[in-house]
Amino acid sequence: MNIMPHEIALGDVYFPPLLLVGILAYFLAAVVTTIGTRLGWHKYIAVPAIAELSITIIFVGVISQFISIF
Repeated sequence: MNIMPHEIALGDVYFPPLLLVGILAYFLAAVVTTIGTRLGWHKYIAVPAIAELSITIIFVGVISQFISIF
């Protein structure tokens, strides 16, 4: 059983799985940040840029746990 993630090929272009996970995590963090802003949670955060980066890193960690499925 090989649990090592492999590159994902789209046409003739190979993408590392962590790059795609990072992109997906960034978009999910943007959605969460937008929802938080609309709900008024942004006024409780001292540095929003660091909070968005932290949410992105959390999403990368969570999504990368499922990367061996590919």
